[in-house]
Amino acid sequence: MKPKVVLTSWVHPEVIDRLAKDCDVVPNATEDRLAREEILLRAKDADAIMTFMTDSVDEAFLAACPRLRVVGCALKGYDNYDLEACTRRGIWITNVPDLLTIPTAELTIGLLIGLTRKVLQGDRLVRSGSFDGWRPVLYGAGLTGKTMGIIGMGAVGQAIAARLQGYEMKLFYADPRPLPADMEARFGLRRVTVDQLLAESDYVVPMVPYGDDTLHLIDASAIAAMKHGAFLVNACRGSVVDEEAVADALAAGKLAGYAADVFELEEWARPDRPKRVSGRLLADTER
Repeated sequence: MKPKVVLTSWVHPEVIDRLAKDCDVVPNATEDRLAREEILLRAKDADAIMTFMTDSVDEAFLAACPRLRVVGCALKGYDNYDLEACTRRGIWITNVPDLLTIPTAELTIGLLIGLTRKVLQGDRLVRSGSFDGWRPVLYGAGLTGKTMGIIGMGAVGQAIAARLQGYEMKLFYADPRPLPADMEARFGLRRVTVDQLLAESDYVVPMVPYGDDTLHLIDASAIAAMKHGAFLVNACRGSVVDEEAVADALAAGKLAGYAADVFELEEWARPDRPKRVSGRLLADTER
């Protein structure tokens, strides 16, 4: 008998076909998230389960799935998984460390350019029908000659630094572990403290994993330490940034702009996570 594998989210058909060669696959044929109760119903006699960022695998989950031997995490982070509980039960848990390294780096730079060059505002102006030719508006800010600060120089941070070559920027990074000297030289990176990075950077990009020590790493006090008129881009984890503090800083003009691909509401394992993106943050469409 083939092992039973439950997929909690939609995946490409070729993935299902590949699994089906060796397993009895129970897919999620919709684009909607499955409720925890539905997942447990499907996985109660499963040998393996493929999970995603919206899922949480804890002691109670494992107790309800006594045959489970493998938990596959189709993501990089694993803070929403009880590793100790899996270990005690002899359950293998896997992740994909380099799943989104390059896409995240590319998106971060795209967000940075779109934010500083006011791409969305220009698009809205043209689509509104009121654009009648050039006027001295929506100039935005450039990257050349400015200072970029990256907090966290892991795989994604390094990929960002590599792709910023050619922009003639000064590149700071803050990380407990220094890069090899030859890599710093190749990318033009200078290791500084977080305090110096915040104080001197025109653009700040946190790129750290989520955990107790990085929850609201960029909070009101961190923003207060930043240069007046700096830009902030978050493409790592939503709860690394305090969205209400960002909304305050945008309203006060402390931050010139904020761009994000991740939001606090997506921190599925955080008990007190917001259930929606801050309305105050969304209301500031110009920055």
